[in-house]
Amino acid sequence: MAEIRNYTLNFGPQHPAAHGVLRLVLELDGEVIERADPHIGLLHRATEKLAEHKTFMQSLPYMDRLDYVSMMVNEHAYVMAIEKLLGIEVPERAQYIRVMFDEITRILNHLLWLGAHALDIGAMTVFLYAFREREDLMDCYEAVSGARLHAAYYRPGGVFRDLPDVMPQYLASQHQSAATLRRLNSSRSGSLLDFVADFTDRFPNCVDEYETLLTNNRIWKQRTVGIGVVTPERAKALGFTGPMIRGSGIAWDLRKKQPYEVYDRMDFDIPVGVNGDCYDRYLVRIEEMRQSNRIIKQCIEWLRKHPGPVITDNHKVAPPSRVGMKTNMEDLIHHFKLFTEGMHVPAGEAYAAVEHPKGEFGIYLIADGANKPYRLKIRAPGFAHLSAMDELSKGHMLADVVAIIGTLDIVFGEVDR
Repeated sequence: MAEIRNYTLNFGPQHPAAHGVLRLVLELDGEVIERADPHIGLLHRATEKLAEHKTFMQSLPYMDRLDYVSMMVNEHAYVMAIEKLLGIEVPERAQYIRVMFDEITRILNHLLWLGAHALDIGAMTVFLYAFREREDLMDCYEAVSGARLHAAYYRPGGVFRDLPDVMPQYLASQHQSAATLRRLNSSRSGSLLDFVADFTDRFPNCVDEYETLLTNNRIWKQRTVGIGVVTPERAKALGFTGPMIRGSGIAWDLRKKQPYEVYDRMDFDIPVGVNGDCYDRYLVRIEEMRQSNRIIKQCIEWLRKHPGPVITDNHKVAPPSRVGMKTNMEDLIHHFKLFTEGMHVPAGEAYAAVEHPKGEFGIYLIADGANKPYRLKIRAPGFAHLSAMDELSKGHMLADVVAIIGTLDIVFGEVDR
């Protein structure tokens, strides 16, 4: 008799479904998974260590590069931790701008997740549809910060600058007719708020299109229903947050349970699943995009009616205006000290968490009174989710591993931080 034994297979890191640099060591009995061991460390960037050697402001752009699909939300937790230690008030307009951009970022994240997850499972079209909408939102990033990806827009005490009154427009080209150019620029003739308002009017129909392609598609359901089931009790025990825990039926959302900024004034619902499988988590994220759209609409309405400052007037934390800096000696000194030495944060420790598109993203900050953190610890949601990979995939087929990795919505920048 031939000896039948389990064999070990390397899944990734170059596998197209091993998002980024995941190396998954699988022990297989035929095609059934007996054990899944995620190996991390291939991307390690030492963000937490680097932050100890940079001033508080210099560490801000590192946050964008953790989960590089949810840039501004990462920054949000970091600046909130600094603000806790400083004890400063953030202007109301800046809080609304932050909430609006957090939700724009949530939609950006879920669109990339939806496109990539569908692509992994074998659906090509959704990826192209999702990127069509991402382009518009990336233009909003570019309009406020000058960068399409790594924005570095939030600041301790507020945001870098107010929302622009004009949007960049498409220029005339020999490849486009005048009518096409007019259509492309129709939503760009006003301010950024007008552009975002136009997007929020169009977006629900776009989500309907994604659902038409996938929600009742029998191949999609065969690949996701009953795959990677997590009970509510196990979801809590494994440290799941975000869509992963809500997919298992637990309505845990920091925006409702521990509101920050102006989320307590927003009217929105928390979608929850029933079965805790890949399909439920898909439905939760789809509904989250609709709810984010609702929140953005409420922010636009408020921001239109309430002009005002967008960053604190404490010049030990935020620079004075350019005009002040060039006409007033005191402002010039503040400016020089802030950009050479950086701000000094009182000794103490603080933890600030936000409802990141992937779950609870937290920054634990210890300061010793210097101009740089004594210690920075990042609580990344993807790390806890990836650690459950073994439990989620045991007993499933090899092809299901792809669906399970996709449903976790892993981005390796925050796992290998």
